[in-house]
Amino acid sequence: MVNTTKRVSYTSSNSYETLNKLTEKTKNIWIVLHGMGYLSRYFLKPFQALNSEENYIISPQAPSKYYLKNDFKYVGASWLTKEDTPAEIENVMAYLQAVLENEPISSPKKLVLFGFSQGVSIVTRFMVRQQLRPSNLILYAGGIPRELKAKDFEYLDLEQTEINMVYGSKDHFLTPDRLQTEFKKLSDLFKGRAKIVEFDGGHEILPDVVKKLVEI
Repeated sequence: MVNTTKRVSYTSSNSYETLNKLTEKTKNIWIVLHGMGYLSRYFLKPFQALNSEENYIISPQAPSKYYLKNDFKYVGASWLTKEDTPAEIENVMAYLQAVLENEPISSPKKLVLFGFSQGVSIVTRFMVRQQLRPSNLILYAGGIPRELKAKDFEYLDLEQTEINMVYGSKDHFLTPDRLQTEFKKLSDLFKGRAKIVEFDGGHEILPDVVKKLVEI
């Protein structure tokens, strides 16, 4: 018996959410990538603390949805797993490119790229793939993928892009060893220009922390 893996291409669709309206008063356009177990509409909640006239938030939806518990009541989603990862990355990048093309973000607004937990790996891959030049890159409680190297970020003008790594002092996913690894990676990738923002909390997004990041 021979087991053979084959592959097909097909057309698919996926939703995404936005918060507030894009107007002449808008100062910041956010693309926010949620972590594992979220749905994009619920991920918008911490961003409601931002000034609604000045901030327009785009929240893409991870494609792989699943039930979070055995009662089959609550649904979450994941961007990637260790299964067929290269192909899944291409699918996710194609989806995010479609979102980007569907939103008028080329206007002279500040672009903020925000990734939380698993979303950090997605937002950094997407930024490099699209050669995006955000005014602020916020890496919140997550890690940059190992395949991304310093040369991948050489196109960035670090005088124009603020890099912030944000984490909670009680985050059980970020052990001291893991933190030191991420600190070194940030220093190597962004030539020591990344800022570290620590807050008193766990693996969570706090609205007050998000508000302060806009002011940094």
